[in-house]
Amino acid sequence: MRIAPRRLLALALFLAATATAPASAQSKLKVYISADMEGIAGVVSGEQLGPSGFEYERFRGFMTNEVLAAIEGARAAGATEILVSDSHGNGQNLLIERFPKDVQIVRSWPRPLAMMEGIDASFDAVLFVGYHASTVNPQGVRAHTMSSANLADVRLNGVSVPEAGLNAAIAGHYRVPVAMISGDDAAVKEAQALLGPIEGAIVKWSYGFHSARTLTPEASCDRIREAAKTAVGRRAQMKPYVLTTPVTLDVRFKSYRPSEVLSYLPIVERTDAHSIRFRGKDMVETIRFLEFVTNYEPGLTP
Repeated sequence: MRIAPRRLLALALFLAATATAPASAQSKLKVYISADMEGIAGVVSGEQLGPSGFEYERFRGFMTNEVLAAIEGARAAGATEILVSDSHGNGQNLLIERFPKDVQIVRSWPRPLAMMEGIDASFDAVLFVGYHASTVNPQGVRAHTMSSANLADVRLNGVSVPEAGLNAAIAGHYRVPVAMISGDDAAVKEAQALLGPIEGAIVKWSYGFHSARTLTPEASCDRIREAAKTAVGRRAQMKPYVLTTPVTLDVRFKSYRPSEVLSYLPIVERTDAHSIRFRGKDMVETIRFLEFVTNYEPGLTP
């Protein structure tokens, strides 16, 4: 069949335009990274975790490097847009001047969505970097849930959860799956038992609350980079952690007075001397309440 010259010209123009067209909105691949510090390689005590510790300045650099490694791995798997949440301590740990200029960082507190502020349904995968085990886990370096000083247990719909579970449930509200976690062996095992076969990058092995065998910072970055690349590549195989609603939140305090005072609120039930129960219409309402509980002080000022 003979094709008319005019049609040949139109076909050639169409093929040329297709070859040079910019990536469409459908080609975007958005990754959310929530970064904590207790699960960073080498971290074993408070000396690495806050401004008063003699090793903190070095270790915030190591934390930054591990997040950068996750970014590199995600990009190697096709990520085009990345949002990072600085989710440890004062939320001002990451050395933001070292990040690529097209990456944005969430900093400081309080935030309505806590360690997941900025997540929404437009993201394709979540990566957890530097995470730790839960407060009910007898293993794990610096194991706690939200507050090592105040909280003894946090449960969602009757299931005790680590911070990885809380944050996965927030992502699950938006139907976004968690694809990877890095941290010590206890944290990775705990998260995988709850969330399924997500990628795990073990950077140290717990000997106790304040001791571990650890990879070097460089070796940990290699492991996280590879895990992030594999995780983002496998994102379609991951299932979002979606809770049935309404969500029942049970919080157990190490002291009895918080449960007593919070029970004065009509939306709160005191279930025993140390525990309260709150029912949220969804995970967003639930995490906003938990952020209130852990952040409110009568003397708050700007």
